[in-house]
Amino acid sequence: MKQRITTHDMILCALFAALTALLSQLAIPLQPVPINLATLAVFLAGGILGAKYGALSQLVYVLVGAVGAPVFSSFTGGVGILVGPTGGYIAGYIMAALLVGWMTEKFGKTNFVLVSSMLLGMAVYDLLGTAWFMISTGTGLMQSLALCVVPFLFGDALKILAAAILVPRICGVLRRGPARVA
Repeated sequence: MKQRITTHDMILCALFAALTALLSQLAIPLQPVPINLATLAVFLAGGILGAKYGALSQLVYVLVGAVGAPVFSSFTGGVGILVGPTGGYIAGYIMAALLVGWMTEKFGKTNFVLVSSMLLGMAVYDLLGTAWFMISTGTGLMQSLALCVVPFLFGDALKILAAAILVPRICGVLRRGPARVA
């Protein structure tokens, strides 16, 4: 039987899209890719909302930004950002949330699964983002990795740790899966 999206699910998707927009503004404006906290929201969305609604929340974020709302880093928006050098990373948020959500739905929300799924989600948005960065700028692989991936690894590890701690606790409050930490 086809399950319909509930008002509760729509509100949670909107909240996580808004959280991504908010955390995108907490940034260190580096060039060519800023450091921000958006990926923390992506990991939380996938881990808490699951594959379908986690990805939907990030799709909403991307679409709101695409129509020009200043939700991307440094209060930017518009299609130009998505087709620019950082667009692949932003689009990768959707796939990362989908993957984190799918893995936690399939294997549970243990610390191991949460961290593993978020590491894979990070790999996905880094892969998509770096590929698009290379295409849009004509930069080679090693230079792209040095500019767009390596400087972010430590911060991404901290965001994964924070998200892995927060997901079970927030799920317990929202009653979306087990609140236990294994």
